Amino acid sequence: MFMKKENLLRVLMVIAGSLIYSIGVNLFIIPHKLLSGGVAGIAIILQYLTGMQSGYFIILINIPIFLIGIRAIDKEFGIFSFIGMASMSLSLIFTRNLHNLYYIPDPLAASLCGGLLTGLGAGIIFKSRASQGGTDIIAVVVKKKYGMSIGKIAFMINAVIVAMGMVIGNLQVAVYTLIAMYMNAAIVDKFIQGFDKEKVVFIVTGRCDKVKQAILENLGRGVTYLYGEGAYTGDKKKVIYCILSPKELEEAKHLVENIDSSAVVSIMDTAEVRGKGFKAAAF
Repeated sequence: MFMKKENLLRVLMVIAGSLIYSIGVNLFIIPHKLLSGGVAGIAIILQYLTGMQSGYFIILINIPIFLIGIRAIDKEFGIFSFIGMASMSLSLIFTRNLHNLYYIPDPLAASLCGGLLTGLGAGIIFKSRASQGGTDIIAVVVKKKYGMSIGKIAFMINAVIVAMGMVIGNLQVAVYTLIAMYMNAAIVDKFIQGFDKEKVVFIVTGRCDKVKQAILENLGRGVTYLYGEGAYTGDKKKVIYCILSPKELEEAKHLVENIDSSAVVSIMDTAEVRGKGFKAAAF
């Protein structure tokens, strides 16, 4: 059943995210004639040109996009994206006069605040495994047809929007728009991936068993043995592989140092971790 408890919570989160995003747009972006990314950015440009509220344009632009992309997207993702699009449009319309209540004269501060709120709102929507429709649907369709990454597609669309902003405004508007977009992207990334991003750790040590035991007992994390060979000596050796949080990593480094000061520890960021003991990804 679609409206089970989990899905109802997702709908409420999508609505909340849309409201936060809309407050960021109407309170900070619109008063300084800045732009946003994706379909919202195109809708804002049309609002500047016609005076018609951007929420209506989001609906008009998204209808053909959904009709074209409906077969290329996952059914559940499509339903929640439609909810995201609808709630975003209504929220933009309902909050359109917020700038009359509060105004920040400094465009730099406004772009930072606008990017912060729109990023937070979009992050909540993406975390709920939904989207705002629009360019997210286009990105999925183009990726499936041409194999391009979604990040590249979004960048190209936003580059066009910024260029349009320079035409209807000036270079200053474009620069502040880029600042807002960068802040938005940074917040979305942090919100989805988390501020404590897990680390992949490889440990090469002659005291492998003791290091393994120390990690298991002190950190409660599982480890995996990979088998390697020294290129110079030809000696067969075990390599410890494990995934740790930043807090666990610091403790692990001290443990390894105390057991084998000559151990080689290689640390990398993870793009995503799934499985037992880790949070599920948004998508």
